[in-house]
Amino acid sequence: MTRILMVCLGNICRSPLAHGILESKLPADKFTIDSAGTGNYHIGKLPDHRSIATAKSNGLDISNQRCRQFERSDFDNFDIIYVMDHSNYENVVNLAQTSEDKNKVKLILQDAGLTMPTEVPDPYWGDSEDFEKVYTLLDNACEKIAQRLTN
Repeated sequence: MTRILMVCLGNICRSPLAHGILESKLPADKFTIDSAGTGNYHIGKLPDHRSIATAKSNGLDISNQRCRQFERSDFDNFDIIYVMDHSNYENVVNLAQTSEDKNKVKLILQDAGLTMPTEVPDPYWGDSEDFEKVYTLLDNACEKIAQRLTN
């Protein structure tokens, strides 16, 4: 079983979308996907209503997810940790205790082989169009990652 964690700042916009998208593309008997935020702002809450609506309009239901904060123990519990931007990368890597921990952390777009943009933009202060753009970006990245992981 390969365990994958998606991480953004608050775990309400980008990482719940990435969680739902990648989960929909991989067999549940071989992969476990979860998400977390580097901040503790929304622990226990649902993803942002715009993320839920965007996922729903694309055939996914992420309304069962609950926000949680990234913890040092996540290095032990996950094989791959995908972060949405450089700030998330630094926040997660700063908690790493070993080089093995640090090597688990990857920028999602970079690992998917996408070069522009280099980061998944945070749509929180935007509108539904911004959430849809983030969804499309993550869907493309997750498709490439799923293809690689299942081949």
